[in-house]
Amino acid sequence: MFKVTARTVLELGSELISSDAIAFYELIKNGIDAGSQNGVTINFDIVLGRRDYQESKSQILSAIEGEGDPPDLSELKDELSSKLNTEADQLWDDANDLIEEADTYEDLLEALEEIDALSSITISDTGSGMSLTELDTVFLVIGTSSRKSEIDAAIACGKSRAPFLGEKGIGRLSAMRLGDRLSVRTTRTNDTHYNLIDIDWSEFDDASKLIEDIDVKPRRGEKKEAPDFRGTDIKIGKLNADWSEKRVDRLAMDDFSLLVNPLGKVSGQRIAVFWNGKRVNIRRLEKSFLSHANALVKGKYRIGDAGPELELRIELNNIGFEHPHEVSIETATADVLHGALVGPKAKRRRMNKRDLDYSALNRVGPFDFELFWFNRSIQRKGKSTGEYQALRNLLDQWMGVRLYRDGFRVYPYGSEDDDWLELDKTALASKGYALNRIQLVGQVEIGRLQNPQLIDQTNREGLRQTPEEAILKETVQFAVERLRDEMNRVTKEQKDAKEPFIADETKTADLEKRMKTAIQSIRKVVPSEHREVIQELELMREEFARYAAQARERIADMEKDADQMLAMAGIGLMVEVVAHELTRSAEDALDVLNSLKRKTVPDEIRRRLESLRASMTSISKRLRILDPLSVTGRQRKERFNLDELLNDILEAHVAQFERHQIELNVLLPDRSVQVSAVKGMVVQVLENLISNSVYWMDVEKQRKMSFRPELTISLEDNPPRIRFSDNGPGVSKQYKDRIFDLFFSLKDKSRRRGLGLYIAREAAEHNGGALMLDPDAFNEEGRFSTFDYRVVGEEP
Repeated sequence: MFKVTARTVLELGSELISSDAIAFYELIKNGIDAGSQNGVTINFDIVLGRRDYQESKSQILSAIEGEGDPPDLSELKDELSSKLNTEADQLWDDANDLIEEADTYEDLLEALEEIDALSSITISDTGSGMSLTELDTVFLVIGTSSRKSEIDAAIACGKSRAPFLGEKGIGRLSAMRLGDRLSVRTTRTNDTHYNLIDIDWSEFDDASKLIEDIDVKPRRGEKKEAPDFRGTDIKIGKLNADWSEKRVDRLAMDDFSLLVNPLGKVSGQRIAVFWNGKRVNIRRLEKSFLSHANALVKGKYRIGDAGPELELRIELNNIGFEHPHEVSIETATADVLHGALVGPKAKRRRMNKRDLDYSALNRVGPFDFELFWFNRSIQRKGKSTGEYQALRNLLDQWMGVRLYRDGFRVYPYGSEDDDWLELDKTALASKGYALNRIQLVGQVEIGRLQNPQLIDQTNREGLRQTPEEAILKETVQFAVERLRDEMNRVTKEQKDAKEPFIADETKTADLEKRMKTAIQSIRKVVPSEHREVIQELELMREEFARYAAQARERIADMEKDADQMLAMAGIGLMVEVVAHELTRSAEDALDVLNSLKRKTVPDEIRRRLESLRASMTSISKRLRILDPLSVTGRQRKERFNLDELLNDILEAHVAQFERHQIELNVLLPDRSVQVSAVKGMVVQVLENLISNSVYWMDVEKQRKMSFRPELTISLEDNPPRIRFSDNGPGVSKQYKDRIFDLFFSLKDKSRRRGLGLYIAREAAEHNGGALMLDPDAFNEEGRFSTFDYRVVGEEP
């Protein structure tokens, strides 16, 4: 049988309650769990601050020991009196009386200790209270399971709201964090007297004592004045921290104001704070403040009959330029969520991500969130200095995204140093608008019964790392990225939209001809003494011609540069794909070589060498496919057989298709299809379509055990086109107009770049062709399932 020393309780408290804010959080939560009708009241009765106490004690001890030139006793008494908080009223009178009664340094030291004991923090509630028996069997039992059992029963019964906010039974250790003395006075409605318990935590610091050696027993107190009164007062003395009015104000603003979800619907969670009898203001979030938000996204994650789904409502009010009020409502269904939040298992392992499974999307349970974006750079426009400063102060206080469970805050999410959604990191790496912590105000609301797998760490430093916790986090991150996508889309469509420039050499040539004719006509009628004017006009015409020629040359250079940028972007994407295949092939080759060390049979070695040769052949084919993607290769049009190129590309993917168990169907015409195009750009389009199909069929395979991935590619002539179809989840109608947008992607976070289809479409159009979703091809779920790639124009 293990034995526990008394000091273990102190160690446990210091480990589990890491800050004063957490300590108050636990004590307030206990009052709410007790069913307090008036919420929780916290009284700071401080007559002497901790720092002043320590300084005075040092001075008095120095005087007692006769060090240096000790001050006069009356001077020490006056200085100590000057340090007392005059607003402490009765405590101030009591402290001054103790000082006045001191006749020696030793008396003054004893008075100082008594004055220090006068200061206290009292947390009061009007909840159910505790009986003498409950003080002994519940309050004094660390880690009691009484509330845990009731919460488990509520989950089993399918109730909508948890009976308690806390369940671990460690809240009473919070008092230890705040001070060395604890006095509890509690009573129930049917009790005639108060029930009391006193604890001196310093007694637990004796290394020789076991926990059972500390005698702590509840006792019966005085009779109640009001027979029907119920509630609990937790009084903490011999305080450990230096409490001042300014520090309490800061605690009220930074912590108490954020303990309860400011946008929640839960009532009865009032928190009142008093400093020496004076009410401390706790700011409340005004809904009018949120009306100044420039954009917002609201999300509802639900588990329906068809599986999980995420409904997002995105609103853009004023993101930095004039535009109409934009509202977008979309619903990400199970297949989209699996692809965007979970992704292929093998990919997550290679990226060293936590292993998630599709079932976690269901186990996480329903939750809601609201995120409001404030563009700090434009907040001052149209506002007075006072209005702007007030808005900025509110934004500084409420910035961050906090997590609430049943309306009560979960620490440390949304704290000043906590970036749990990696908003700052993502904002630095993102294109377009920066959605970082200082510009977002938001909250995520979960429930103990609705989300039983989202459990706090024992030390209150966030949720335990589980697949469900990862789904919660990545869902909110996905919503932030969708908000950024919409902001970038509106900017591109309405702010950055430019009239298309059409280069027309015949127009400038016609202007030159008209100018020349006009000058000749003028020359015939102008007197000889004004011939120099005609010569000046002729010089201007020649200069115009030179500038027009230079402009046409510059336009051609810019178009060439744009093509090269497109080519380089395509190569960047292809490098990842090819590197992945080369890595896997190299690993296969190394596995073969390692296995040969243990083989002695020549025939076996021969077979292994053949396998090695096949792996190296795969690498060679991948490199041959990469060659046309070079900038020089991509910019040169050539005539080639499209069916041969298609076969080469698919042959290079044979090992990949086998690995992913993909059945490939290729439909070719009876005769070769020749095209004149930039071969590298054709390769880019096909490689991107293959990569996307493999990804989404992997996603579908993890969702459905019976799924058998199938890829169908058909080549047609007149005009040359390739139809690309798979039996994966398909593209829903709400995203059909977005999948080709720059930076739009529904893949998981590790692969969510939003460049592939955008570049593929640009590459297709460069050859005079087009890449689009076939509007008439649907899968069984009514989603688009076929890409139509017209390789070149009608006349190749």
